[in-house]
Amino acid sequence: MKPTPCKRPESKEWGKAKNVNVTVVMINQNETVAKVSAAIEAGNMPDAFDLGRDFMLQLAKNARIEPVDDLYKTIGDAHGGWLDSTNKGSNPKDFGGKLYGIPFGQSGNLLNRRDDVLSKAGYKDAPKTWAELLEQAKKANAPPKLFSMGFALSNVGDANVQNEVLRGYGGRIADDAGKKCTIDSPETREYMKWVTDAFAAGLFPPGATTWDGAGDNNAYQSGQAVFIANPGSVYLNILKADPELAKGSKYSALPGGPKLRTAPTGLNFRAISASSKVKDLAKDLLAFMSDDKYLSDYYGKAIYGPVLKNGMNAPIFKESVLHAGLLDLALNGTPANFPDTDNLALAEYNTNFLTPKMVQKVVVDKKSVEDAIKETQAACQAIYDKYK
Repeated sequence: MKPTPCKRPESKEWGKAKNVNVTVVMINQNETVAKVSAAIEAGNMPDAFDLGRDFMLQLAKNARIEPVDDLYKTIGDAHGGWLDSTNKGSNPKDFGGKLYGIPFGQSGNLLNRRDDVLSKAGYKDAPKTWAELLEQAKKANAPPKLFSMGFALSNVGDANVQNEVLRGYGGRIADDAGKKCTIDSPETREYMKWVTDAFAAGLFPPGATTWDGAGDNNAYQSGQAVFIANPGSVYLNILKADPELAKGSKYSALPGGPKLRTAPTGLNFRAISASSKVKDLAKDLLAFMSDDKYLSDYYGKAIYGPVLKNGMNAPIFKESVLHAGLLDLALNGTPANFPDTDNLALAEYNTNFLTPKMVQKVVVDKKSVEDAIKETQAACQAIYDKYK
């Protein structure tokens, strides 16, 4: 077999059992697109490799990877079935009617919270709704040293968590057809009251409207924030740098309500190259890497939630507070941008950070909520009109 990029060397065990020479290439997942694209250009594609959902969609459209619907069913049947969140994120309809990858882990933003602080304030459980979070935040807030709402309101990807709060209040970016912007709504007004009231109450740290991508991380790691949204990197940092803070922290899927709970989770897949001359062997390898024992060991060393029902039994999901949060996300997670239609218009809306900018119009520019909503509605519709 050609080099097989994967995150664990145990695939060599499979190679020994099958009398196959396996070369494992370890690469940073952020380099997957560049490395695989270069391999395509060179005509030297690996037989099997890890990739994200968006890249899988691109490669599937270009017929670069092999359909694996039968293998998906076989693995699911052998390991207790796939979780609902896995099935939703692996819907063949999203890929032209066939599935092109085998999921092995899922991740997304978790609610990171200072359990040590919140317990003293009388709150031992994670907030179930954004309204409950606001209530807890008011009790725990202790400026100038500690601010409750460590959520970015700036022009960075982290600030798009505000879209999930908006959806929690019943708001939508656009209609079900994905063509008409629906920002101007009573539900958006409810959300804007939630966020602007919290800002006016001094619950957000100074600078939250101008933070870079590390602003919320730094606020939490320095002990200045009670709540942030982060996929797990902060936990790994404080585990070594500040064990006391790590001990006092807990993790869960994002809250929801009062009308909807959205907790975006993203799947990671393993795919087989369409050009591979050993596709049956590659399928056997992917089945091996989906084995209960293999995945149990894998989850103990990676920051992922399970994709299979049997995977929930991995000891790490009981031993690690972070992984307990990832399990919560796996059980309660929703596809990215749900319930909005995930299209190019929405992608442009998000990359322009129009929801956090709507908040900035009020808390920084001192515009009225009504004006902020109407201006954002117009900017949003202008984007959607480009894709009609």
